[in-house]
Amino acid sequence: MIDDEYKKILKKYHKLSDRHILVVETDMPYSDALKVVALSDKIRKAGNELIGLMRKNYKQLMRTKRYRKLLSLYGNTKEKSKRKDLAVQLNEMQKSYNVTWNYCRTSMIPIGKKYGIDAIFALTKAEDIWCGMEKCLYGNGKTLHFSKHGDLPCIRSKQINRGILIFVNDNKLQFKLGRTIFGIKVNDRFQTDEVDAVLEYLNDLEIIDNKAIRTLLDEAYCIDTYRPCYATLVPKLIRGKYRVYLHLTIEGKTKPKYDRSGKLRHKFGKGIIGADIGTQTVAYTSDTEVGLKNLAERGNSIQKSEKLERLYYRAMDRSRRTANPQNYNEDGTVKKSRKTWKYSNHYKKLKAKHQELCRINAVNRQLAINEDANHLRSLGDIFVTEPKNASKLMKKAKETTVNSKGKFNKKKRFGKSIKNRCPSGFQTTIEKKFKVTCGTYIEVPNNYRASQYDHTADDYIKKKLSDRMYRLTDGTLVQRDWYSSFLLYCYDYKSKKIDRDKCVSKFEKCYSKEKDLIKRIKTNKIKVLNSGIKIKIA
Repeated sequence: MIDDEYKKILKKYHKLSDRHILVVETDMPYSDALKVVALSDKIRKAGNELIGLMRKNYKQLMRTKRYRKLLSLYGNTKEKSKRKDLAVQLNEMQKSYNVTWNYCRTSMIPIGKKYGIDAIFALTKAEDIWCGMEKCLYGNGKTLHFSKHGDLPCIRSKQINRGILIFVNDNKLQFKLGRTIFGIKVNDRFQTDEVDAVLEYLNDLEIIDNKAIRTLLDEAYCIDTYRPCYATLVPKLIRGKYRVYLHLTIEGKTKPKYDRSGKLRHKFGKGIIGADIGTQTVAYTSDTEVGLKNLAERGNSIQKSEKLERLYYRAMDRSRRTANPQNYNEDGTVKKSRKTWKYSNHYKKLKAKHQELCRINAVNRQLAINEDANHLRSLGDIFVTEPKNASKLMKKAKETTVNSKGKFNKKKRFGKSIKNRCPSGFQTTIEKKFKVTCGTYIEVPNNYRASQYDHTADDYIKKKLSDRMYRLTDGTLVQRDWYSSFLLYCYDYKSKKIDRDKCVSKFEKCYSKEKDLIKRIKTNKIKVLNSGIKIKIA
């Protein structure tokens, strides 16, 4: 095969193949970790300078009436030819106001030299900023945001032979950043299997690449080569000290995980799962199991942590008000003029404790979400749920309303619940889990209305949001979230509606499991938020 043709096919293979990320801690000494933190802070400052330029140009572009008019016409036009002409005009205006990738890239070159940043790191940061600008131009983004002091952006080079170099020394992976050479800490069997696969590729890369190309051409299939694509350094502040983690992007699917006895940790089930994902809870129904539990919860510690997080924040607010009385009005509101703030040592200690607690809570949330996703994947391979609506529920009410007592109703909605329980993050993790493991992820249409249907009456009956326990027309008392998950479980693939025949045939069996579930919740005194299940506390 000719070299040019070989390179083209290999490039095609790299585009088609899967990728995953291995996260391991580096073994670099603390002095080198501080150098990485300093480099990360330089990248943050350079990025903020470029964000300032792009924001200014974007605001000037959005101020023009012609651009706003073209945007509205593009959104309302359906003909392809007219949309194409409008798109050309929009692109020309973006060029005239320097809101282009070429301007973003070239502007970063002198900024990177000013801060003494390697060109590959500056280019990667410019790519990240342009991704944000594209969301503003073509998506639902509103503006670019600056990175505040203390934020540590990752140090990434999207080429394995530049920036962060990788090589093998004594059959161990070694990395080089400038003059700093460091390795990684391999702590468990999964990390060992991944590193061994990468070492095997680096030792026989030509043989494995040839095998991958032959498989792609003969069978139209991508094998797992475990080629290291590029490395990323992520510094983190943990318990008052900086630690540096390496995110190694690897070609292929992840290695399977095993427990201590050598068995697979995560088994994949078969069957359909209907799940109703709320703001704080998830209810699910499958062929073998029904469930109702709080989202992002590992044990009962998360509720205590959330309360402690609020207490720290209130203490910080009291300390800030005491040290800066000149910045507040008599009624306690913040003045609108330009202000200078003073922070006491007590405030700084509280802030450090608050940040550490937020970090721990965030890690626990992600671990709990991953555990729940793996459990649901073990129950079936077809996941049916409703579309994501967390971002809509977070918004405050626009209209001001008055209750029966003559007092104003609160405009806030589910922001705090969504922040603490991450329903959208849970749903995204579920979607990725099922798609990566050859499962099926289905979001029902908006007219499915699982929460309003009653299969005993074969009709849609509107219910109040406060009715958590609901009585069907035949007198059966069901938990509302679980019943919604049961109706999602009875999804008809052809009509994309509720299959009433399946509801009738499967209800008795699933309902008996739901009664056992509620009995277990009451016996063990498990607090399920907004479930309507009353628990007697002695």
